[in-house]
Amino acid sequence: MHAELIICGLGPAGRAVAHRALTRGRPVTVIDPHPDRVWTPTYAAWADELPDWLDPAVVAATVDRPTAWALGEHRLERAYQVLDTAALQRSLTIDGAEVIADRVVDLDARAGTVRTASGITRAGRVIDARGLTRSARRAEQTAYGIVVRRDALDADQPTLFMDWRSDNGAGTDDPASFLYVVPLGPDTMLFEETCLAGRPALGLEVLRRRLEHRLRARGIAVTGAEPVERVRFPVEGGRPGGGRFGAAGGLTHPATGYSVAASLRAADLVVAGGTAWTGRARAVAALRRAGLRALLALPPRDVAIFFAAFFALPDTLQRSYLSGDDLGGTLAAMRALFAALPPRLRRTLVISVAGIG
Repeated sequence: MHAELIICGLGPAGRAVAHRALTRGRPVTVIDPHPDRVWTPTYAAWADELPDWLDPAVVAATVDRPTAWALGEHRLERAYQVLDTAALQRSLTIDGAEVIADRVVDLDARAGTVRTASGITRAGRVIDARGLTRSARRAEQTAYGIVVRRDALDADQPTLFMDWRSDNGAGTDDPASFLYVVPLGPDTMLFEETCLAGRPALGLEVLRRRLEHRLRARGIAVTGAEPVERVRFPVEGGRPGGGRFGAAGGLTHPATGYSVAASLRAADLVVAGGTAWTGRARAVAALRRAGLRALLALPPRDVAIFFAAFFALPDTLQRSYLSGDDLGGTLAAMRALFAALPPRLRRTLVISVAGIG
């Protein structure tokens, strides 16, 4: 049986491609062991990263100038949007697709064939959007968060894109983590202690204790009955080609862990048979992977120094490193950051990225 487009995996990346293909009248088959699984993570993106076709109703909150803290306070001159996860999933409708609730056991994108655990086979153009499996060889991001009602906060709580201040109870030589605080809507805020990247990453129990310590230090009272968010996913390991898309296809940004906005934005291009992986994009991705190696090599006590230098860069250079495939801007950002760091950190960075070629 022939299907024009066979999409394996119904996370945000796979569902976005299926949705955009169906809006163009393309026949679509989707395969996922749990096609009705409800998404629970909190997704966010820079406002300028999201595609024009996305329903505005999926945006739960917009912050015009989020704050970053390293050695001091930095206001980021770029709008940041937190998505309503349930609304996003509902908006990416797949009505009209053939839905197969099964596990893919054999996938050959070049031959255009898929076989499931129950023996179902399909042939057509195959897109593998099943995400990345965990591995001890892959750096991961972990986070532990709680949802707090705004009326439980004594003062207006700013959005904190990254807060590296040291009031979470960790020692100066312990692996570093930061506080992430975003609005989930008019009534609630997410407070999340995050290990940006680690191999291995900090465990969720460690992050829970750090979050509780930080909240006590800031006079934020919680009851223990607040909804909890637990996060753990690889920030490396995706590879372009082979029909892969989303995190599996290398769209996870190693400096932030974000992939949803990039996947949404690239969905139309993939449906049309194109690829986001130009030579320029591959070069930028290689530079960002080098940046991840540098981050993993930093001594914990120097992480705040590193990010203070990054957030002091001009807005255009920050944007180039965090988004898109601007090769010149990415190189300029890395050069400027390198020049701003003290000599001992420069040595660490040189050693860690020596294999970039």
